[in-house]
Amino acid sequence: MDSLQMKPEEIERESFRIIDAEAGEHGWPADEWQVVRRVIHTSADFEYVRSLVMSDNCVREGCEALRAGYGIVTDTRMALSGISRARISRFGNRVVCHVSDDDVAGEARERGITRSVAAMRKAVRDERNRIFVIGNAPTALFELVRLIRAGKAEPALIVGLPVGFVGAAESHEALVSAGLDIPFITNIGRKGGSNVAAAVINALAVLAAPCPCL
Repeated sequence: MDSLQMKPEEIERESFRIIDAEAGEHGWPADEWQVVRRVIHTSADFEYVRSLVMSDNCVREGCEALRAGYGIVTDTRMALSGISRARISRFGNRVVCHVSDDDVAGEARERGITRSVAAMRKAVRDERNRIFVIGNAPTALFELVRLIRAGKAEPALIVGLPVGFVGAAESHEALVSAGLDIPFITNIGRKGGSNVAAAVINALAVLAAPCPCL
């Protein structure tokens, strides 16, 4: 069928069929594969088959966090925009991004820190915020890990996928090696991005629905 004549849901199904075929035997459990292939669908990057890292039971616990209606915090407006409101609306999750807030900008100037760090500090002050989705700023992920260790944050899920050449890979490793006993999804190396981080939440939201259909 001509792709110009296909409906969006048909394009998505065909995309997943192609991904499944090209990935071949990948070794991911069925539920985790739904997350990996949606990341590939978003990025067209098959390296994620080998480089994504998920903590034990993170898919199940991530779905539970969404079903609980916990607030979702993103580090960029792009990640916020990429999370499907249609998919999370049934759970009542609020999605916020504080990086452009006036008080965050003021605190960043006053303290000599990045706005991403100041935004994380603001986000954790609201105990409803339990799901953290970081796709751009390594400093945001480093700060979240610090806040957790300091007893100032208790996430139910961390999607830690900052992208870039300065600090991104190191922030991924810091999350993996922190030993926080908190469900997380991250990546080995520099890759990530706001679109990829949002794709993880969208995949979990589909899985969390009563009748998931990817």
